[in-house]
Amino acid sequence: MKSIFSLCLLFSTFIVPAFAALPEGHPAPDFQTQASLAGKPFNYSLKEALQKGPVVVYFYPSAYTGGCNIQAHTFAVNHDKFTAVGATIIGVSLDSIDRLNDYSADPEFCGGKVAVASDVEGKIAKSYDLVIKEAAAGKKDSRGIEITHGFAERTTFIVTPDGIIASTLTGLKPAENVEKALQNVQKLAADKVAK
Repeated sequence: MKSIFSLCLLFSTFIVPAFAALPEGHPAPDFQTQASLAGKPFNYSLKEALQKGPVVVYFYPSAYTGGCNIQAHTFAVNHDKFTAVGATIIGVSLDSIDRLNDYSADPEFCGGKVAVASDVEGKIAKSYDLVIKEAAAGKKDSRGIEITHGFAERTTFIVTPDGIIASTLTGLKPAENVEKALQNVQKLAADKVAK
């Protein structure tokens, strides 16, 4: 009986799909969704944003949570460095647009500088091959409000104007994620000048 269980367990490892974020060199899935900047909702289109230059698409678990607060604040503080090399930033989470209106305007986090997009059903995150975890009952945000949505894994994609993923950043602490994203867009800008 024990050997049958072991055999079934071994076999199941081959049929369960492995999840991994889309890699460098892969076309970035286009998306349109509601987003918020400085507390004001608007319709966001990745395709339109790419017409202006590279886009940093960063997925994060939830507004008003520890690491996400650090990441949003760090992007906001460094916003001018990204725009200096022609890059724009869009944060994406499964938060509702109402939560994101508050978050995008909050001077402690996005500070009216970083746009954040709502992916309530997780379709955008899934199109980038990200894992989504269900909300844990009773989990509260840093304001004490219960979080009722799922969580996409923290991953950042640098997308070139031609819609290709130049780099995929996973497994980094929030501030390191921003630092690495900035280095990558600065390198893209330097490579463009060198050509």
